[in-house]
Amino acid sequence: MSGSSAVSGAAPCRFAHYFAICGIDTETGLEPDELAGENFEQSPLKRTFKSKVLARYPENVEWNPFDQDAVNMLCMPKGLSFRTQADQRPPQFHSFIITKEDGSRTYGFVNTFYEEVTSPQICSAMQTLYQMHNAQSAAANTPSSSSASSSSSSMDSLASSLDEADPPTCPSSSSRRVGGYDSSRDTLYVSKALCLITPMPFMHACRRFLSQLHRAVTSAAAPPLPLESYVHNILYEVPLPAPGRSLKFHGVYEPIVCQRPGLGELQLADFPLGEAFSLLGVENLVQVFTCTLLEMQILLYSHDYQRLMTAAEAITTLLFPFQWQHVYVPILPASLLHFLDAPVPYLMGLQSKDGADRSKLELPQEANLCFVDIDNHYIELPEDFPQFPNKAEFIQELSEVLLSYGISANMGRKTAALRQLEDDGRNGNLAGEELAVLELLQGNATLERLQALTKRTGVTVARVDALRAGVRAQASEGQGGRTAADEEELRNAKLNVQLREVFASRFTTMFADYEAFVIQSAPDLESWLTNREQMHNFDKASFLSDQPEPYLPFLSHFIETQMFATFIDNKIMSQWEEKEPLLRVFDGRIDKARLYNVRAPSLRSSSYQRCSILKESAQAIEQRLMKIDHTAIHPHLLDMKIGQGKYEQGFFPKLQADVLNTGPTSNKWSHRTATAQRRKDRHRQQTEHLGLDNDLKEKYIQEARSLGKNLRQPKLSDLSPAVIAQTNWKFVEGLLKECRMKTKRMLVEKMGREAVELGHGEANITGLEENTLIASLCDLLERIWSHGLQVKQGKSALWSHLLHYQAREEKLDQQHQAESPGNTHTHTHSHTRLRKSDCSVAMPSLRVSLIQDMRHIQSMSEIKTDVGRARAWIRLSLEKKLLSQHLKQLLSRHALAKKLYKRYAFLRSEEEKEQFLFHLLSLNTVDYFCFTSVFTTIMIPYRVVIIPIKKLSNAMTTSNPWVCVSGELGDSGIMQIPKNVLEMTFDCQNLGKLTTVQLGHDNAGLLAKWLVDCVMVRNEITGHTYRFPCGRWLGKGVDDGSLERVLFGELAVPSGEEDSGRGCRTPPLQRSPSQTRRISTTSLSGRGYTQIQEAIGEAVNNIVKHFHKPEKERGSLTVLLCGESSLVAALEQFFHHGFKSARLFQKTVFVWDFVEKAVAYMESADQMGDLQETAEPLGMTCQSLCRYVNAINSTPRNIGKDGKFQLLVCLGARDRLLPQWLPLLVECPVIPRMYEDAALLRDRTTVNALIGVLETLHDFPVTLEASLVKGIDL
Repeated sequence: MSGSSAVSGAAPCRFAHYFAICGIDTETGLEPDELAGENFEQSPLKRTFKSKVLARYPENVEWNPFDQDAVNMLCMPKGLSFRTQADQRPPQFHSFIITKEDGSRTYGFVNTFYEEVTSPQICSAMQTLYQMHNAQSAAANTPSSSSASSSSSSMDSLASSLDEADPPTCPSSSSRRVGGYDSSRDTLYVSKALCLITPMPFMHACRRFLSQLHRAVTSAAAPPLPLESYVHNILYEVPLPAPGRSLKFHGVYEPIVCQRPGLGELQLADFPLGEAFSLLGVENLVQVFTCTLLEMQILLYSHDYQRLMTAAEAITTLLFPFQWQHVYVPILPASLLHFLDAPVPYLMGLQSKDGADRSKLELPQEANLCFVDIDNHYIELPEDFPQFPNKAEFIQELSEVLLSYGISANMGRKTAALRQLEDDGRNGNLAGEELAVLELLQGNATLERLQALTKRTGVTVARVDALRAGVRAQASEGQGGRTAADEEELRNAKLNVQLREVFASRFTTMFADYEAFVIQSAPDLESWLTNREQMHNFDKASFLSDQPEPYLPFLSHFIETQMFATFIDNKIMSQWEEKEPLLRVFDGRIDKARLYNVRAPSLRSSSYQRCSILKESAQAIEQRLMKIDHTAIHPHLLDMKIGQGKYEQGFFPKLQADVLNTGPTSNKWSHRTATAQRRKDRHRQQTEHLGLDNDLKEKYIQEARSLGKNLRQPKLSDLSPAVIAQTNWKFVEGLLKECRMKTKRMLVEKMGREAVELGHGEANITGLEENTLIASLCDLLERIWSHGLQVKQGKSALWSHLLHYQAREEKLDQQHQAESPGNTHTHTHSHTRLRKSDCSVAMPSLRVSLIQDMRHIQSMSEIKTDVGRARAWIRLSLEKKLLSQHLKQLLSRHALAKKLYKRYAFLRSEEEKEQFLFHLLSLNTVDYFCFTSVFTTIMIPYRVVIIPIKKLSNAMTTSNPWVCVSGELGDSGIMQIPKNVLEMTFDCQNLGKLTTVQLGHDNAGLLAKWLVDCVMVRNEITGHTYRFPCGRWLGKGVDDGSLERVLFGELAVPSGEEDSGRGCRTPPLQRSPSQTRRISTTSLSGRGYTQIQEAIGEAVNNIVKHFHKPEKERGSLTVLLCGESSLVAALEQFFHHGFKSARLFQKTVFVWDFVEKAVAYMESADQMGDLQETAEPLGMTCQSLCRYVNAINSTPRNIGKDGKFQLLVCLGARDRLLPQWLPLLVECPVIPRMYEDAALLRDRTTVNALIGVLETLHDFPVTLEASLVKGIDL
């Protein structure tokens, strides 16, 4: 009993938890592995058979229970593989990782070798399979050529790739290829795996230990001690190195050294990053790294398991201080391929079959997939994702680090001989077997020739130098005591840490001030955990506004990810509990940087800062590896029964379980950890009584951390249909939850912004952020549509479904038309309906049609891919407020859904689907311009309707009217309207949101006066309708004599929407002043002095606010200058106050008349010399006012008097002259004739206050829309 308790006390500190052996179970014999995808046309030697865990020591470790299914699956992801003496049978190494439900990880390291099959039953079973196979082949009359068939079985599909690469050399092999396996003639070999399972990824140490163990089995002489001694030693007598220390322990033949970083350093990562960079090339790796940061789906693809693992671990290691939060399976066993269907972000590795073409790989979803073909150094990226900040300088710095270690930064094509030496070209696993390679090359002239060749061709090969150094080192091993493998390991460790420091320093620079934006709102951990979902933890808008412009596209996406959210959660929780290790190291670095004040001057600067601690980081590792801190107990003879553990070359013996299942009862460090454990237990019991019940707290923390995550890890074990169904059910629930959170976030942000426009609080969403949210909604919809697909078609599952729907509906339409050719026009099909518009009097209704919207997208030549079309269609539907309705329509075709989707798919889960559509429906309460603002170059049809005031006879005019429509992106140019037609359509490049309409006529004919109520303009694709009120005459001798007017628009609300959206919809744009304002300004007695001052203050305030917004979000300045509560409107009120406008016979006098009289006075005074005495600047101002007024009067445009006054104010605001002109008008002797004594214009204090307010506009660059200043020559 004491033995086992010692084990449990010591194990958290043990270097290895388990030693396991996987292989063929001679009891059950040959079992085909159906899950791995059986192919009976293949020769039996290439088929997949089930492997078993034959033994494991110890039986169990309580805090890390042995997961038999997972270990078996990952040791032999493709099951057993068979060979004969004619095949090459090199040993192979790979590693794997098991992630538990709570996110903790266990590492496995595997050495696979071939052992002769001694069981006669298995040999005869293989013989029988071959006879059956040959008979079938003969019957089918196809000669069995196993070399050409694609292999699905071999562990690393080495043999078959050799079959394809090399012509058969020996006669026996060519005869065997014809006859297959013959037990009388051939020796049968089967794969066996030796596996170490460890809590930390000491990859190099485990690889060397297993390699020595394998050597002991195959060498001619028996090992110095029975193998049990070495296994017992690594399981029970080798501790984990303490943080910041190194450890030496002994393998079968040589000592092995490993080291562990200190608490303030980057955590342990022993997989060779240099190899990942040389396999992918620096630029590719940075791109894949960016996709990982943005939580896309990442699929690694290689024939070699160790390459998959190296690439996956490299990418996730570089994320520091962040951690990948989603599904992580670097080696996906053949039986788990259905996991590629997971509609969540994932990072998975898939073994490529021999010679299998990427195009044959059927992946359920590719809209958001980053596909990484490691062997061919090739990546496929998702469409339009943002680039990593300072990417070029970043790649440059990484390349320099790699070059300093002799690794070429950009993956060139290597020569065949070099590639074979570097990694045996056809099998990446051999690369690390230094011993075998060195034996092969010792005293070999080939190495020298190749080295010369590399110099000539200028190709750098990572390992050649190390190998050559190693060959020399072996000759002089006695002197230095460090082997080539030690040197290689030191070099790898130094390169690893330097590459990681370059990445870490990017994040330290980018997030140096992140703490300032963390929102700490909860008083204690419990209340924070319970309200986690409702709380905002990070002030995203302020953070983004503080970043350099070039970083924004990347950062706005990144701060929406789960890994960033978890990082911030950990930061908040660190108030109440111990800091998470990565966060502790990161915060330490930021503090250090602050100490040296690195950040302050570069705040908001996008200049690149190089990593400054490369040397120190490498030195720390070198010191640890050169000076060993701790040496473990040597392997020694165990108390075993005599005669057991007998050595037989080439066979791994059956180990004695009784000595390996329990550890030693006394050894100093196991004792030490046992007391430490007891101390910990006591402390835990005390804290349990103090705070939250620990289990509950743990549950809360897990829930909080898994918020927004769907499924951390697939269970690698029990694959019953029930388990698969449950996993899919979890996916469905997760997708629904994600949809709820995304739509809620979109609404909260959007409404927050609208509340600001209505005058509540501060805005907190930027166009950039909105774009990010919409892009992530598109991604979510793609993932929902690709969940549970029967057959994948095209890269976008959503677009593929839409195309099926379109084809079906068009076919139905044709049938309908064939049945009733007479009345096709009266028949409106189920997928279209008319949408009423609030101006139905004039504007004909726009048909609501899913198919029509698809056709709009299909006709856009700018979009080249299905994924792009799907995204455009989502944006268009969102802008039209039809997304939920369209998708409901699409999913109402149950037969189609059944044909395309499996039973468990999200789209066939009725209740979830309803809730999902309901969440999308909530987006109709806000206005999006996400289609109009993104596709700025497309041609759009517009419809214009002019609505005259009907009750008057002048509804029609004899003159020739014209119109010009302007928007944020441009204008249509002047278009003639056919006579007596009040409606026209025109095509024009996207104008963006519409701002103004110029309407005018040429005053021809008898009825040349025209009273227009308003102009309506509709974008025929998005359905957005704008109303431009006018309410005034256009004609000479009526109103202010204007023949053209500039009108300002507002977005019209289609009727039927007012109720649903009331109280929470986007506030209307301001519009052009209508007739009513004109009347109220003339009878201004009711308009009080303070009201006018407030109006001016507010108008100026709005313009100032406009310039404080980010440039992309400012909207229309023209509206703020000339719209309803605009600067012009406010100044008109000011000038109309106390104005004597009514004259004899009611001829109206306008403010412009006063300005003209004042200018006439100044000009005459100037000619008489009265102005000569005035101060020089005042004279200049007089001249400028006269010049501007004359320019406006002499414009060829027929704008009326109010239009001219509006133009003067706008030009004065633009050229910063308004405050200088006001005193001139006040001083002018014309004033008493035209203004009453109480007029504001005659009150000096008021005028001075007005000048002060107007001067605040001088700080801003006012630019005027072309439609306003057309024809003005200054």
